[in-house]
Amino acid sequence: MSLPGSFGELTGLLGKFPGVGQKTARRMAFFLLSADPTWVSSLAESIANLRERVRSCRECGNISTDDLCGVCANPSRDRRSICVVESQEDCVAMEQSGVFGGLYHVLGGRCSPLEDEDVPAESLDRLRRRISEHGASEVILALNPRIEGDMTAFLVQDSLKELDVKITRLSYGLPVGGSIGYADRVTLHIALESRREVKEEE
Repeated sequence: MSLPGSFGELTGLLGKFPGVGQKTARRMAFFLLSADPTWVSSLAESIANLRERVRSCRECGNISTDDLCGVCANPSRDRRSICVVESQEDCVAMEQSGVFGGLYHVLGGRCSPLEDEDVPAESLDRLRRRISEHGASEVILALNPRIEGDMTAFLVQDSLKELDVKITRLSYGLPVGGSIGYADRVTLHIALESRREVKEEE
């Protein structure tokens, strides 16, 4: 059966969402076709606003509608502790868990040679600057417990070796191969409390 071009185009676009296959995309398109037109218009407007209004915080890289996100702009946050995460999604997950009261730093990438991904050099430069400016005493590597996370941790550790700062990494609680973005509050709390110091190999 031949489907209308606009329907097929929408299905193709929806299929680009993470975890959404062809059948799920088609079900979503049919849902939108039968949904309240006012709701569909609100959805379209929200998507447009997301692209137009939401940006990256100039300090930490987290999502924000201003130059500084709510965390960086909050004077009560502990500026001696910086939690390093791979993505904005990981940053939101950590913050919503309520287990950390310091600052964040979103790398905006990870070390993954097989997928041709790397951490932007400017992100590492900005991290070093922030550590010096805030007089940070600890950098917490909240990186996903898989091989890419290990490689990213080594890269960050190496980039900070000339700074006098303690480097720790989330420990027990996070399953190997898991993702911070999908971890619950209790799991993140245990991982944060059980973090271990990262030391250079002799």
